[in-house]
Amino acid sequence: MAHPLLRRRIASALLFCVTIAASAAPPPGVWKPTRPVTLVVPYAPGGGTDTVARAVSKQLASIWNQPVIIENLPGADGLIGTRKVMDARPDGTTLLMQVPAIVLTKYTPGLKGVDPLAQLQPITAVAQASNAVVISGKLPAKSLAEFVQYCRRPGQRCSIATTDNQSRILSRQFVAEEKLDATVIVNYRGTAAIVSDMVANNVDMSFTGIAAALPHHKAGALRFVATTGDRRAAALPEVATAAESGFAQYRSVNWFGVFAPLGLTPDATQGIEVALRQAVQAPEVRAAIVAAGAEPLVNTPAEFAAQVKAEGERLGALVKCYPLE
Repeated sequence: MAHPLLRRRIASALLFCVTIAASAAPPPGVWKPTRPVTLVVPYAPGGGTDTVARAVSKQLASIWNQPVIIENLPGADGLIGTRKVMDARPDGTTLLMQVPAIVLTKYTPGLKGVDPLAQLQPITAVAQASNAVVISGKLPAKSLAEFVQYCRRPGQRCSIATTDNQSRILSRQFVAEEKLDATVIVNYRGTAAIVSDMVANNVDMSFTGIAAALPHHKAGALRFVATTGDRRAAALPEVATAAESGFAQYRSVNWFGVFAPLGLTPDATQGIEVALRQAVQAPEVRAAIVAAGAEPLVNTPAEFAAQVKAEGERLGALVKCYPLE
């Protein structure tokens, strides 16, 4: 016969397991997929979008008791992966993790008239993060103002790396407004490649997410000289915002949001939203989001649609001043 103390411990352990299982399951009657789900990330592995997507997908798999597979499909400024979801059946088993760059597709040369948002429906954001200005650790500049002065030196030819249309527009604005006529903008396929080249001192600066560059900043190989949000990033409390540094015009905040093909039923829309809300509340997901330099953010489909629309209007105004090439 088991000792009373042992019986109590076993009962407590069973209760804990039941509680965890219940918290990981969707509420009764809420839609959930009956087969594996693909979460498309239209960018290369290793960047902020990929990091957030992987954290969320693990928890979704637990909630739905279905595999949630991350599929990285980079290229064409995110359109290759995005188009897969645009063309998918609206049955809830093909989803997209995207960032504000999606609103700029219709302005891209050669793609004018292609608007992914006309064939997708927003579900919810899962996180948001300040972008950051990161420079090679081998440069003498210790602040954004010092970097500008460094690039203005006679004969100095600086370079700025970009990954998508959003960072490209911000970089063009920066070069124009700071009168950095000799500075070149170099396009990359992913954040990981930018970080690698910056560590090697092959490129000088980038407006990028915090996650991929953070370990190299801590090691001294890269240097964050500003963040672009409304307040200092939790992951970089010692780094001033662009506004604090006198460069408020370069404000840029990324949301990470989930979209589905247009035509998803209301039940499936609600079921995915509920599951994503549960996923983001999980301590391990919140920890992964914070470690990536972001903060959790969940809203309703209507709220997320309004957020996407507002970002489209803001970036659309910038495109008029700095057209994509």
